[in-house]
Amino acid sequence: MKLSSNLYRLVGAAILSAALSVGFWWNPLADSHPPVAPASIACHSSTSGRDHPGMVYVTGGDFTMGAEYAYPEEGPRHAARVKGFWMDETEVTNTQFAGFVAATGYRTLAERGISNPDHPEQTAIAGSAIFKPPLKEGQPDPFQSWWQFQPGANWQHPEGPDSNIRDRAQHPAVHIAFEDAEAYALWKGRTLPTEEQFEFAAQTSSREDKNGKQIANTWQGLFPFEQESIDGYPGTAPVGCYPANALGIYDLIGNVWEWTASPYYQAHDFADKAKYPEGFDPNQPTDAVAVIKGGSYLCAANYCIRYRPEARQGQSKGLGTAHIGFRTVLNL
Repeated sequence: MKLSSNLYRLVGAAILSAALSVGFWWNPLADSHPPVAPASIACHSSTSGRDHPGMVYVTGGDFTMGAEYAYPEEGPRHAARVKGFWMDETEVTNTQFAGFVAATGYRTLAERGISNPDHPEQTAIAGSAIFKPPLKEGQPDPFQSWWQFQPGANWQHPEGPDSNIRDRAQHPAVHIAFEDAEAYALWKGRTLPTEEQFEFAAQTSSREDKNGKQIANTWQGLFPFEQESIDGYPGTAPVGCYPANALGIYDLIGNVWEWTASPYYQAHDFADKAKYPEGFDPNQPTDAVAVIKGGSYLCAANYCIRYRPEARQGQSKGLGTAHIGFRTVLNL
């Protein structure tokens, strides 16, 4: 069955459209089993023995939310307030998600199948979106989208049916649609963070420290053609391999984008929120859209500078991708 352009549109805003002319490139499938981390990188294991093991308590407060110097959807800056909450120290891992699946028999949307919005009567197609260069005469074509719908891709097979997660037990679970993340959170007796909670918790998270040292898993090199993999991870990294922020929370910036519970609008002061309770994104106007935060391993200085606490994107709830994961919060 040929997929319509609408199904590919569900991939959302992570589309490369600019033409770049560089004579080398990176094939993600060639690095589908990331190497062991260099000895200098020590990955964190979740803390136990507290009231809520694996979680950090975030004392609430007032802060200024949003930004007005990068992308228009991040504005306007405004005063916001959050109450105290518990947040996962790390993104939900493949091991943790596997425990949920084993206990409940849950099957993700990618495993059940993605429906074609143009033809809902057609059989849903199991799969998800992966980042892979389209080839033209054996070379990557910079004029086409590098995001492709891959049949058979899901959280257990991140690049497609021939891949697996044997070496990625502590990597974040990806190809998780919004409803999958919500189902896991409900099973844990928790919720997804709101956009306000995520941004508040991420205030001291960044891509680099004050000396310019990389402290988050983002793209290293000229996106998308050169991936230097200085840290040993060309794709996702195990959770907690980079320093925690001031609250003791890991990977709020980089590694994978993370779902929030908040509907997405193209500005914080969007006037018609009541008209669109499931969110509205002019790039995907017929979809229910939620805010994703934090950037991912595909964010680079020359393409996507959304590795900042204020950065945000709208993502269709009806599709996971190879660079979207999640974490949960507990509101007492």
